[in-house]
Amino acid sequence: MEYYDEIEEKSVNEPSTDRFNEAFSKYNMKVDPAKVKTIIEKARADAAKEKNKETLKKIFSCIDLTTLKPTDNEDSVLSFVEKVNSMEDKYPDIPSVASICVYPCFASIVSRSLEVESVKTCCVSGGFPSAQTFFEVKVAETSLAIHDGADEIDIVQNAGRILNDDFETLSEEIDELKAVCADKTLKVILETGALGSLNNVKKAALIALYSGADFIKTSTGKEVPGADPESFCVMCQTIKEYADETGRNAGIKAAGGISTVDDALLYWTIAKIILGKDWLNNTRFRIGASRLADKLLEEITK
Repeated sequence: MEYYDEIEEKSVNEPSTDRFNEAFSKYNMKVDPAKVKTIIEKARADAAKEKNKETLKKIFSCIDLTTLKPTDNEDSVLSFVEKVNSMEDKYPDIPSVASICVYPCFASIVSRSLEVESVKTCCVSGGFPSAQTFFEVKVAETSLAIHDGADEIDIVQNAGRILNDDFETLSEEIDELKAVCADKTLKVILETGALGSLNNVKKAALIALYSGADFIKTSTGKEVPGADPESFCVMCQTIKEYADETGRNAGIKAAGGISTVDDALLYWTIAKIILGKDWLNNTRFRIGASRLADKLLEEITK
């Protein structure tokens, strides 16, 4: 409780925006929608040229293959893992997905039954999908997931704190959860559909990056609209500006409603235009999906 009490005291007694206003002053915080539109139009045109088997294989290798259904159970998750295990023999020329993403209670099943060494065990955590729970619960849930074998953790940034300008409390939470993750990968979901503006998307992205996020991710795909090209474009640009300012390179993940090959190609191409070819691999680019994997396989193998 001492840590959380300290956070509460700071939020009451100190201006929570001061440190981040100083950080924001290093960036152009007013997003130009016309520039965003231009980039997306170029990406749509370029994406058609990217539609070849080699690119689709690379995108496939960047998928966080996800099952986050209320009907998930031990048998269904095990069957999900076995599908990935069988792919090496069934499709020897196609790289495996990047990870299998599940609820924390299934981390041990995935980590124990995964046979493909390159595939990571990923868990949503921290009160997913709303982030509206006690901070101690977020820490405990994350710790338990890692204890049970999670290599990667996807947490949700509390959108209410962004809208309330409570940046310091939010940053403290992310920073502490990154400390719990230690050398494990922490992806921070901005829930862009709840933020109301592209300017808020940029704020949320910078707060996550300055608080230690290894990746920033668009959406949960659960309660509000999922990924959209405009927000993704702003997030990529923010990662680039942050890298130029600090020297630290963070990853980008698109998730929430991405179910077609053309959608995947669009997000891939936006990242390529803004961030460059160094981001076109699964150490810096991910797509959270379930149905997309089968459609990519169909397109690659037909």
